[in-house]
Amino acid sequence: MPRPSKEKRVCRMPKCQEFAAFSDGACEKRPDKERQAVGIAMTVEEYECIRLIDYSGLTQEECSRQMGASRATIQGLYASARKKLARFLVEASQLKICGGDFSVCSKGEGQISCLRKNACRKGEIYMKIAVTYENGQVFQHFGHTEQFKIYEIEEGKVTASEVVSTDGFGHGALAGFLKDRGVNVLICGGIGGGARNALAEAGIELYPGACGDADAQVESFLAGSLNYDPDTQCNHHGEHHGEGECHGNHHGNGECHGHHKEGGCHL
Repeated sequence: MPRPSKEKRVCRMPKCQEFAAFSDGACEKRPDKERQAVGIAMTVEEYECIRLIDYSGLTQEECSRQMGASRATIQGLYASARKKLARFLVEASQLKICGGDFSVCSKGEGQISCLRKNACRKGEIYMKIAVTYENGQVFQHFGHTEQFKIYEIEEGKVTASEVVSTDGFGHGALAGFLKDRGVNVLICGGIGGGARNALAEAGIELYPGACGDADAQVESFLAGSLNYDPDTQCNHHGEHHGEGECHGNHHGNGECHGHHKEGGCHL
């Protein structure tokens, strides 16, 4: 007798559950009616694997913890989902996301990921947050930061932290530096467009425009009250060194003055 299937945990349902191919006729190989009759069904948990691994940048191990399933199960779901996506693109078919064996986490519904404060099940969710760091404060120029403070999070709480040196890595390589250390979230001050793109490609969520005590900013993030500005840019070119002010979370520090190194931030 086969073992009963265990429900996989899903943070949110897909925004759209049916997709159809569209063609202007230039590459048509078969009539529309025939093409539309061929449909591909993807389960909700297969979709969740694609969302977590390919979209949010989680590893398969992190995805297995997130969904409450074994690594082998996740590998199977992920391989099946990618195969169906390939068929949908190559065969110009229809794709429908429906069914499966899953339960929706009410705490995670509508969020980017359950890797935040509201972990679905105690002890199963793990993440890493990096903060640009100098003397206990959020360093204000991502591309020139010489240190990150990396926090390990479990059950929505900091369980460990360490300060790591960038070892001379320039701004162009810092996204890879963080990705190699398993970082999921970056909190920083100013940051340029190139670095933003590199972080997005690495699957690292960005919270720029933060200011003040680094530990306090992480606690605010976990509490869902981080004061940040998603439009913050770093475009200083050696001007007004030491005069920049950062109006983020002022935890007992009054004002947080930007750290404008020589040469500024050229990202």
